[in-house]
Amino acid sequence: MTSQDIPWRARERALALWLITVLLSIVVLVVRLPFSGQVTLVVGDVAATDVVAQRQITYVSDILTQQRRDLAANAMPDVYDPIQARIGRQQLTVASQLLDFIGTVRSDPYADLPTKATYLHALKGVDLPPEVISRTLALSGPAWDRVADETQVVLERAMREEIRDNTVTDERRKVPARVRLDLSDEDAAIVTAIVEDLLVPNSFFNAEKTEQRRQQARERVEPATTNVERNEVILRAGDIVSPLDIEALEALGLRQTTWSWEDVRAVAAFVLLLALVLLYYLWRQEPQLWLTRHEPFILALGVLTFLISAKALVPGHTLFPYLFPYAALPMLLAILINQRVALATASLFVLVIGWLTGGSVELMTYTLVGSLLGTLKLRRGERLASFAWAAAYVMSANLAIVGVFRLAAGKWDPRGLAELAAMALSNGLVTLTVTLVGIYLVGAVLGIVTPLQLIEISRPTHPLLRQLLLKASGTYHHTLIVSNMAERAAEAIGADALLTRVGAYYHDVGKTIRPYFFIENRTESADPHARLDPYTSSQIIISHVRDGIELARKYRLPQRIIDFIPEHHGTLLAAYFYHQAVKQAGSPDEVDKVQFRYPGPRPRTRETAITMLADGAEATVRSKRPASIEEMEQIVAESIQNRMLSGQLDDCPLTLADLQGIRKAFVDVLRGLHHPRITYPTEILPTAAAALDADALGSSAGVAPPPKELTAPPKERPGEAKPAKERSGATRAF
Repeated sequence: MTSQDIPWRARERALALWLITVLLSIVVLVVRLPFSGQVTLVVGDVAATDVVAQRQITYVSDILTQQRRDLAANAMPDVYDPIQARIGRQQLTVASQLLDFIGTVRSDPYADLPTKATYLHALKGVDLPPEVISRTLALSGPAWDRVADETQVVLERAMREEIRDNTVTDERRKVPARVRLDLSDEDAAIVTAIVEDLLVPNSFFNAEKTEQRRQQARERVEPATTNVERNEVILRAGDIVSPLDIEALEALGLRQTTWSWEDVRAVAAFVLLLALVLLYYLWRQEPQLWLTRHEPFILALGVLTFLISAKALVPGHTLFPYLFPYAALPMLLAILINQRVALATASLFVLVIGWLTGGSVELMTYTLVGSLLGTLKLRRGERLASFAWAAAYVMSANLAIVGVFRLAAGKWDPRGLAELAAMALSNGLVTLTVTLVGIYLVGAVLGIVTPLQLIEISRPTHPLLRQLLLKASGTYHHTLIVSNMAERAAEAIGADALLTRVGAYYHDVGKTIRPYFFIENRTESADPHARLDPYTSSQIIISHVRDGIELARKYRLPQRIIDFIPEHHGTLLAAYFYHQAVKQAGSPDEVDKVQFRYPGPRPRTRETAITMLADGAEATVRSKRPASIEEMEQIVAESIQNRMLSGQLDDCPLTLADLQGIRKAFVDVLRGLHHPRITYPTEILPTAAAALDADALGSSAGVAPPPKELTAPPKERPGEAKPAKERSGATRAF
């Protein structure tokens, strides 16, 4: 069957369930669960209760690291460009022009002192005090020349020094100390005033180089680590939450922020990605899953249940993540659906654990390895020992992962290692318990047959099987043969062998109501059908289907087992009585064929179809008593072909290749049951008895085996079936 063969109704039902599961998964991952052990706090909040670290952790503090890096960057001095001599030369030129102008004003014969003072007040580039101007105009020629020369010298000396924007004032304070000591105070004041006004910065701040050095200083700072011990109080009730507290809570997984639309978008994208991958896999590789009502629901219910549990127990805890039964989900799915779906789901669930734990590689590996080994070892869980071995594999995988990651991290804390080892071992037991309880609950609530139920109801001590043995021993013997044939055929084509075997056990259980009407339960007693008309006989034979269903429901058998009772006959005819009715009526048109037909339905699963074919093949071989293996193979092939041509296999997913495998499996089983036997004598003469005794003792006795003439012809043993042509009444065909 391909995905194109899936009916639209089944597609719509499955897609609706898929969409609901996606939406609920998004809600679970976004919303804070009240029992998750996490707190919702922001900077500035007041802690309502004490918050205690549940595990020891060492983490890199981004806040402390940033603080240390900022301190290192701020400690770096500003970077200035080298002294620009060009600026010094420019200022000397300005000083020369200024001094020339002052000299010209001083020597102007036509201007009086106030006019000259006005000219000097109007000078650009300098702002000389009035007393300096007055003193300058009052100087003699030689004195002015000394002042002018000293001004150039002092300015040159000052501009040779590094002058920054923030050091101009300091350099101006140094000017008086640079003036020659042989000048008078008044002359030195003139030099100081002119030079101070001409001093300008000659080295400028380089922002790019400064930031580069500060960045290098930041990079040289190692990340700051913070250690939190187990049971250390992170916050006490009444404390105001600081950024460092928030960082510690997040490192421990104890903080859950209130959801935002950014969180919703991120979670929705993540869940949709995983859901689409799983949907595509199921669409391409598991189209049969879409046709069932229970299996998609079980898959959705299992994913949501484990998602909610993981959200509550994994984040923010120390030991619970190692105790959580990750492997129980795929193990349950392997039993309730199939192993392929289980492994695909387990692979995607590992990514969910990574999302919940912030990308913990250890827990992701812990989840994946345990899930894969447990599921592969359990298989279909058809034996109780399989569950124990699967749990042991999970324990071993858990211990190996814990040891490997502790060895790689160099962490050998004895107490912590012992606690993790205890959790790893307990995880196997919890996984086993959850799997068994989950199987029981799903089987009880949804009415789904599970391997444990099948094992329980397949025991010979089951009341209904014991009733079949005591009341209809011939049918019981026939049931055992059919179950062996059906189980071997189911194994050959990859069907559910355990379900097929147990279903075959109960397929004819309705015959316990009136066992004497069925020939396999009679010995030499009279045929009760001889006194009945064909219509009544056929209704009695057909009624064993209805009786079987009622008995199965009375003993609370699963519906999958009940389906074997009507479907192993399908809508076949009770051919023997139908032909009797036709013979009595003289024409087929005079006989109502419906009264001789089983009510059905026809087989809808491979398991019930195999049981139908096994039932027919066994009955036909028993009635025809083939003399050779070739004849037996021909009889089995014709029996299967007759049911296929009559349309009984139209509603089940068997292929022609499956039918070939089924035929071969039937022949293999029947070959061992209907092998030729030697004929034992009924009477032995004394001489023959002596010969037989000698033969039993071995060749050392020296006695030859009895001659063939002494072997008496066989007598018919009580209860042995007569040849088909000598039997009266109904044959095993019904």
